[in-house]
Amino acid sequence: MEPIVFRKLSQIARDTAGISLRPGKETLLASRIGKRLRALQLDNPVEYLQYLEHDDSGEEMIQFLDAISTNYTRFMREAEHFVQLRAAAERWRAQRRSTIRLWCAASSTGEEPYTLAMVLHDVFEGFDADIRILATDISTRALATAREGVYPAEVVEPLPSRLLSRYFSAERDEASGEKRWRVIDTLKRMVVFKRLNLATPPFPMKGPLDSVFCRNVMIYFEQRERAALISEIERLLAPGGLLYIGHAETLNNIATKLKRVAPSAYEKCADDDDPEGEP
Repeated sequence: MEPIVFRKLSQIARDTAGISLRPGKETLLASRIGKRLRALQLDNPVEYLQYLEHDDSGEEMIQFLDAISTNYTRFMREAEHFVQLRAAAERWRAQRRSTIRLWCAASSTGEEPYTLAMVLHDVFEGFDADIRILATDISTRALATAREGVYPAEVVEPLPSRLLSRYFSAERDEASGEKRWRVIDTLKRMVVFKRLNLATPPFPMKGPLDSVFCRNVMIYFEQRERAALISEIERLLAPGGLLYIGHAETLNNIATKLKRVAPSAYEKCADDDDPEGEP
């Protein structure tokens, strides 16, 4: 890929979605857009850049962002966060909270929001609570997989057998005959999937939110985009609300009233509280 084409496509990625593609990622980017070149019957990245820049419908921009988005995830990833969420949910139940609102900001193919739903359903079973999880992602392809909620056996492997048997039904893929697992409707009704670009705040949600999971997405953002995203999350969180970020991420050098309460976990302080900084 020619350097000028890489620079222009990288700038589009950053300006549109906050995704940072640093020098050295030329081969990766060429590989990611290869399928789009074939679908559009284009010969090279130069032609693709021209097509992208002149597509007034905006459809190819969606396809481009789908292609360059990283959708790696798994059930129970960074599992201690779900232990902490369970503890918070048990407090909410003890307080007889009737409404619980969570946001999974980078939901990818659905493993994370469905894990959240399993934790909350398990804690609140038998208790009359209105629990809703908003799950957002920029990738329409990932969201389609998430809404379907069907996963091959190797994907659900991290789940304890108790949760797998309780919240999934086994079936066979009609084409391959391989076993796969479908999320039960009880969980699906708890989760709403929406497309959202995290690089374009303010967001349409009003809040207040009891918890936000925004994990392993800020590592792709520059400092300016990270700061804007955290500011918006802070606005949406209820006082005492919890934010979870990825273990490789930090809120260093970001002005925020969020207080670090555990590794990669933060709480929104009340107006009269003095937040602690990063250690």
